[in-house]
Amino acid sequence: MNAIFFFPVAVAIALTPGPNNFCALNNGIRQGVVPALVGTCGRVLAFAVFLTVSAIGLGAMLLASEAAFSTVKWVGAGYLFYLGWRAWRSREFSGLAQSQEGPDGQTLPATTTKPRSWRALMRQEFLLGITNPKAIILFAAIFPQFIDPSQPAAPQFAVLGPTYLAAEFVASLVYAAGGLQLRRLITSQRAVVRLNKATGGFFMGAAGLLASSK
Repeated sequence: MNAIFFFPVAVAIALTPGPNNFCALNNGIRQGVVPALVGTCGRVLAFAVFLTVSAIGLGAMLLASEAAFSTVKWVGAGYLFYLGWRAWRSREFSGLAQSQEGPDGQTLPATTTKPRSWRALMRQEFLLGITNPKAIILFAAIFPQFIDPSQPAAPQFAVLGPTYLAAEFVASLVYAAGGLQLRRLITSQRAVVRLNKATGGFFMGAAGLLASSK
């Protein structure tokens, strides 16, 4: 399939809500679009691993192995729950640039934290991507359907693979830009707590869904 026709399909798949896209949304809220896109490099690296595995035929073996799927699933669920629990308990937000009024009328500084490094953002996106068994399903079961069996597979993977990875950047841009707009609503410490609990709730919910998947 020509990459020009595949790209819209790839974007539609990449835009599907999931932990990585929610991570881009969350990073867009907290640090802006550019850091979120830099963090996406970690996701793309993880997906490039899966693309390579799929291209050399090991993806089908991983899909057929219940033990391999379960291992990735439980590691991913554990990591998602860890991120969710940490966010749920946090009262900090690097994007809050507003002071608060104390009970005695004095102005108090808002509870803030330093922005996370770009390396940390990439590491988080990589771990979310590499421990998501649904990514294995995507690349090992769905992606090869776009390969023409009458033609050599390697050149097709060499074109379609980077096309899909580019689509992930488009999806990340959409979610990060949406997060930047939502950032305007974070104007008080109460809003920070609500954001952190919503973030934590999503990640812990995603962990539960992942743990129950088969």
